[in-house]
Amino acid sequence: MNFYTKQHTYYCGIDLHAKKMYVCILDRDNQVKIHLNIKTDPNDFLKLIRPYQEDIVIGVECVFCWYWLADLCAEHGLPFVLGHALYMKAIHGGKTKNDKIDSYKLATLLRGGTFPTAYAYPQGWRATRDLLRRRMYISRRTGELVAHILNTNTQYNLPAFRKKLTRKYNHAGVAERFSDPAVRKSVEVNLEMIACFNQILKQLEWYIEKTARLHDYHTLYLLRSIPGVGQILALVILYEIHDIRRFPRVQDFSSYARLIRPHKESDGKWAGSSNKKIGNAHLKWAIKEAAILMLRDSKDAKYYVSKLEHKYNKGKALGIFTHKLGRAIYYMLKNKEAFEMKSFFAK
Repeated sequence: MNFYTKQHTYYCGIDLHAKKMYVCILDRDNQVKIHLNIKTDPNDFLKLIRPYQEDIVIGVECVFCWYWLADLCAEHGLPFVLGHALYMKAIHGGKTKNDKIDSYKLATLLRGGTFPTAYAYPQGWRATRDLLRRRMYISRRTGELVAHILNTNTQYNLPAFRKKLTRKYNHAGVAERFSDPAVRKSVEVNLEMIACFNQILKQLEWYIEKTARLHDYHTLYLLRSIPGVGQILALVILYEIHDIRRFPRVQDFSSYARLIRPHKESDGKWAGSSNKKIGNAHLKWAIKEAAILMLRDSKDAKYYVSKLEHKYNKGKALGIFTHKLGRAIYYMLKNKEAFEMKSFFAK
């Protein structure tokens, strides 16, 4: 957990919503200068903070609509701090909660140096990252359609499909194997949607790949050097990390990628585990998929995991291997070196 500790003359906490924003401005003596609920209009906001903008910091909790405010602050040279929503215990743990109280607490946390920060993803890469995440959503919907066809095929105890239904050229004769007209129509609809989604995905992947080459071609090339990492996994890892320098230590990166198990301790004793969802789920998925694909094709990886399985169970062995790959990715990007299998299994 990181905190914003820089000192300013004024501290602005904003409880942000889609149409309204409650603004609270405190000075360094904890005196309330402004405490108003205004519309989410850039001009109104700039007019409100104009008397204090010489030395002010803007803090807002990480909600879905923070993009425009971060871009506005960057345009006018105003310090902007994004608050980590899951660490805002001082806000969510109160007996009474409303927008006015929340904005005051945000400003107080900023002033006291206890404002938990999240990474404010920069504007230049943000839209492409969101487009890539949208591509993941469409891909999962395609998988659901394929699963529905396979389940329907099992319901009627028909022979299993020998080819992947995600490919359009494997759709011939799929609907015809069902005798019931309604069932056949349902399968035809699924096949048409799969073909449409595949066309959309093809165009999206081409566009994102083209944009990524302009953003950071060298890092994309380094990620592709990992056995099992193809176009999509490399793009996901690239855009979910953005800049490896924002992680001072490899432990910080492993925690962000959800590659370690949270551990709580009190008085030297184990006190349970929680907060497993703090981190980046997309990055965790990409590294986990890369580990599985490497394990599928590499004899060295299979031998390494088999040795771990003798000491631990299969699930923990795979977790250790995934964590090892995550650490390797961190040092690859930090040192700007391609992946080397011999160095990976040297220790």
